[in-house]
Amino acid sequence: MNRNEDLYVAESEKSVTQFVADFAEIVKKNAFVVNNSDTMDMKKTFREHGGTVPDEFDLHMMQVCKPTKADKSLTANPERSILMPKFVMVFSKDGKTQVRYLSYSAADIAALVLDDPKFPESLAQTFAKIRSMIDEAR
Repeated sequence: MNRNEDLYVAESEKSVTQFVADFAEIVKKNAFVVNNSDTMDMKKTFREHGGTVPDEFDLHMMQVCKPTKADKSLTANPERSILMPKFVMVFSKDGKTQVRYLSYSAADIAALVLDDPKFPESLAQTFAKIRSMIDEAR
């Protein structure tokens, strides 16, 4: 894994709430979904389960999926599922909205899901699309 290549770091002038809403709309427009809309606000989720976080804690963990691609991919090889949860992290830091997204290189994908030569390229396309949707929402 290479931090400089695999960790996508972005910043937005928008509030966390606005970025999350805008990103969700862009995701939808591109036939992706946010699977965890009800639980992505980690302050709310932690508190509902007895966790204690300060009021200013505003981390949103957005699980992004393209069901019309994932269905075929996982049907073809369930071993791929280890790399399927794709989370975009959105939070504020130093007065700005921060976005983080972890993806993997084709070599990393091939090392994790063996004997599946088509998967690294296909997943790399999805990773790139998610990065472009983040940029569009910024």
